[in-house]
Amino acid sequence: MAPQTTDALSATFAALADPTRRAILARLSHGETSVTELARPFAMSGPAVTKHLKVLEKVGLISRSREAQWRPAKLEAAPLKDVSGWLDDYRRFWEQSFDRLDDYLDQLQTQKKED
Repeated sequence: MAPQTTDALSATFAALADPTRRAILARLSHGETSVTELARPFAMSGPAVTKHLKVLEKVGLISRSREAQWRPAKLEAAPLKDVSGWLDDYRRFWEQSFDRLDDYLDQLQTQKKED
């Protein structure tokens, strides 16, 4: 993997490490919305939510536009595809491990029936 990809992946994981930012992304998966709307379910101020949005924006997980005085945030899922690709390698590992375990257990059951 190229260093830039690794750096971007690390930054994405760092941004996703915070539960508030994950909740913000979950909310944005339903469509773009304002900082005020994003702040509503949290016990924090608008500026605190804005700081979380800046982290998400810096790693490319969201984009923000300006429409008059309204500045909606929008989910940008491309970095999540990189995370999913990275996790897929491990998913395949575990699936293969479970398949080998299933084969071994089948072999044991067959041996037990033969005895």
